[in-house]
Parts: sequence; structure tokens; C-alpha cells
Amino acid sequence: MPRYDFRCRECGETFELSRPMADSDAPADCPRGHDDTVRLLSTVAVGGRASAPAAPTGGGCCGGGCCS
Repeated sequence: MPRYDFRCRECGETFELSRPMADSDAPADCPRGHDDTVRLLSTVAVGGRASAPAAPTGGGCCGGGCCS
């Protein structure tokens, strides 16, 4: 189930809720009891390392060397 980040406009608390995508825009209550909250845009971090850059294959103007 996706997780959504919210921030309370009254106290500034940031919190996370797991809920179905169909309920992503439903109102959320702050853990401190406030109901004036806004859903935040979440960023996704992707980790890992590439083993090596892809080798150029040529072809096309910029890959084939016809631009000088």
C-alpha cells in the first residue's frame, strides 16, 4: 500500500499515512488532533551504482561523427 506524507498547517507536524491510491486525496487528521492538513509531494530516492557507462553505438548525426 502506498505511503503519503502530510503536514499539519496548525502545528507544523509532518506525518506519513499508508492508504490505498483511491484514498490518496482524502483528508487526513494530524496525530495531534488537528484537521487542517495538506498532502506533500514525495520524492523518490533510487540507490545503486552503474557498473560502466553505455558504449556509444554510432549512427545518427551526433553519434556518427558527421558534426564537426
